Amino acid sequence: MDVKISAGWKKALSNEFKKDYFLGIVALLKNEIESKQVIYPPGSHIFNAFNTTDLKDVKVVIIGQDPYHGPNQAHGLSFSVQNGIKPPPSLVNIYKEIEKDLGINMPRQYGDLTQWAKQGVLLLNASLTVRANQPNSHAGIGWQIFTDAVINVLNTQKKNVVFMLWGNFAKEKGAHIDEGRHLVLKAMHPSPFAADKGFFGCRHFSKANEYLVKNGIDPIDWIIIEQ
Repeated sequence: MDVKISAGWKKALSNEFKKDYFLGIVALLKNEIESKQVIYPPGSHIFNAFNTTDLKDVKVVIIGQDPYHGPNQAHGLSFSVQNGIKPPPSLVNIYKEIEKDLGINMPRQYGDLTQWAKQGVLLLNASLTVRANQPNSHAGIGWQIFTDAVINVLNTQKKNVVFMLWGNFAKEKGAHIDEGRHLVLKAMHPSPFAADKGFFGCRHFSKANEYLVKNGIDPIDWIIIEQ
């Protein structure tokens, strides 16, 4: 199978695309689509995170769990929604933390985070697809193995990457990251159920930029401008 993914990632992950588990993912998705099952995000956006942020450009990684499972939401970037879709509650809380941390105004009705991705923020979901209206429905089909491999590539082939791990799932996903080689920032999940228990006040966005600058890397401009 020829996966349409940016050159740096394609080279780094080439062995994964040949493995049985990945071929199984491809076969399952093909079968579900042929049986008229609606899958999000659309096929052209499944690898959007990798095509918008190539391996050589990664500065920050934000790990999500599952794509949004409603119409016109997911487009392959964790926590991000397509233009025209109101920001979901977790993203609203992310915006609130950025406003308090950096003193900048974030949009209220715009949730497309492509501007971050183009600057080197890999917005990585642990599962890259989901059935419509069925959260975590593809969590067990092999994507977890693939995204573990992605994190391993970042951990071993890059230096001075900032990993933002929000919630227990992300913390477990990033448990093997070398904290002597990278900056690992941990907090509660930004969902309304947990944000006030340790996400608000984490200051991850200013801490990330301070670390990047300290290591001679251009910081991220976190403000999102409506396009």
